[in-house]
Amino acid sequence: MKKAKLITSAVLALFMGAILLTGCGSSTQAPAAKKNIVLKAADNQVENYPTVKGLKYMAKLLDERTQGRIKMEVYPGGQMGQEKETIEMTQMGTLAVNRISAGSLASFKSKLTAVTLPFIFRDADHMWKVLEGPVGKDLLKDLEKDGMIGLSYYDSGARSFYTKGKAINTPADAKGQKIRVLQSQIFVDFAEAMGASGTPMSYSEVYSALQTGLIDGAENNPPSLWAMKHYESAKFYALDEHMMVPEVVTFSKKVWDTLSPEDQKIVAQAALESSAEEKRLWAEYSNESLKELAAKGVIISKPDKEPFRQAVAPMYAKYPEYKEVISQIQAVK
Repeated sequence: MKKAKLITSAVLALFMGAILLTGCGSSTQAPAAKKNIVLKAADNQVENYPTVKGLKYMAKLLDERTQGRIKMEVYPGGQMGQEKETIEMTQMGTLAVNRISAGSLASFKSKLTAVTLPFIFRDADHMWKVLEGPVGKDLLKDLEKDGMIGLSYYDSGARSFYTKGKAINTPADAKGQKIRVLQSQIFVDFAEAMGASGTPMSYSEVYSALQTGLIDGAENNPPSLWAMKHYESAKFYALDEHMMVPEVVTFSKKVWDTLSPEDQKIVAQAALESSAEEKRLWAEYSNESLKELAAKGVIISKPDKEPFRQAVAPMYAKYPEYKEVISQIQAVK
């Protein structure tokens, strides 16, 4: 009997010990697994374009650094819509990541719009000193009020005129020409300052508009002219380099707020590193595009920029809301 009682007491002690251990909670439980995340990213450029490759590099970094827990699916070629639509989708949280031109943010009256003013940057070195310094970081932060987190800048080179009938080598050459511009008042004002008729139009419509004669030309960087085959109609390319409008990698604030601080840091770092990769790819692609355009019979000229600067200088007074930002940009040496 005594032996039986001893066995019963031992069993009871083990049972009570198990209950106590269970009550200790996390000390005996494995930590909760971090949730898998799938981010949708949009770009209106074609598959092999530097900005698309930049986003794919960002996706690669996220996959590697989270052991596949954070996936980023990149949808190029305007599959998710043109920039106006993708901006709205980013604000709503339907899209997590969106690569857009700074020029497409003009309707939000963001301080970032100031970088789209013609000849605001002295050259490419000046632009990157601004964008990668305190001024550029402040401009990205300003996007939060519009439901977007600005993560980094991508290179898009310099925008210049390409036309059908004749080259725009002086401001006088632009008079009377219908030039496609971004859907931004600054771009319209710029064309008019040159004596041209600024025609706001979606990027996807430019090819047919050139073919049908709806417009006489457009303005963009060498890779865009090459990639979208606008050179088939526009054979004159005058490198006046009137605007250096950066691309911006944005993130939906709604989606951002659902990420842990640790994941936010991982995403932000991947975006920054993808910027360096995109800049490298851009330089290669831009040089190659100019060679290909020349081989296709495009007449490339390099006009004197000073008459263009003088023609558009009065434009700045139309935008007093950007006066402080303009001064900050011009003060960067």
